[in-house]
Amino acid sequence: MLEHFSHIVTVFLLVAGLFIVIARGNLIKKLVGLSILQTSVYLLYIAPGKLLGGTAPILAPQLSVYSNPLPHVLILTAIVVGVATLALGLALAVRIREAYDTIEEDEILALDHAADAREGS
Repeated sequence: MLEHFSHIVTVFLLVAGLFIVIARGNLIKKLVGLSILQTSVYLLYIAPGKLLGGTAPILAPQLSVYSNPLPHVLILTAIVVGVATLALGLALAVRIREAYDTIEEDEILALDHAADAREGS
């Protein structure tokens, strides 16, 4: 069980993030859920990249087991993209709050339907 600890944590974070995105109507909470979901994907890719007893991939006659640095580099790029995406989402949430005076999804949809009904009359 302990050897699969990273996979268990990954699945837990994945399910928790997905639940938050689906079950919550608050836009900020949805962004937090997406961030947790992204974190689970980072962990999924990083965990197999590290070998016990592995060293940096520098060729030396006394070393035989190397860790692959590629997953770490790719995840570093994904983290930067994730932070930029989260910042954009927060900026959109601020603009939605200014336009609708709420960040609750149900209230925003109700205001849109009311505005559509007034335009149709």
